[in-house]
Amino acid sequence: MFTVYKICPAALWREAERAGVFRGSEIDLHDGFIHFSTAAQVAETAAKHFAGQRDLVLLRVDTASLGDRLKWEPSRGAKLFPHLYGDLDLKAVTQVDPLPLGPDGRHEFRALDI
Repeated sequence: MFTVYKICPAALWREAERAGVFRGSEIDLHDGFIHFSTAAQVAETAAKHFAGQRDLVLLRVDTASLGDRLKWEPSRGAKLFPHLYGDLDLKAVTQVDPLPLGPDGRHEFRALDI
């Protein structure tokens, strides 16, 4: 199992749970794929795209069930980032954690799966 991560507002995640599927955030819908990060990338993603935001969750997603809809494509600094073309089946989400802000204003991550 290889884990990728998705940061999203808690309210959006609750909507996905009610709908039974996660279709992505506004930027995902605009770009045509769901943005994910690896364990090595997710803190930088939080700092760049979610700085100072509260009420976020961190989704842990098992890539095994995503099949060929998951593409590794160059993005920030020419690094390869995982992008999912299509909806995210909630069964692929192995864990949902709150993503709180620490006293320094940065998000605090629990131990991440590599």
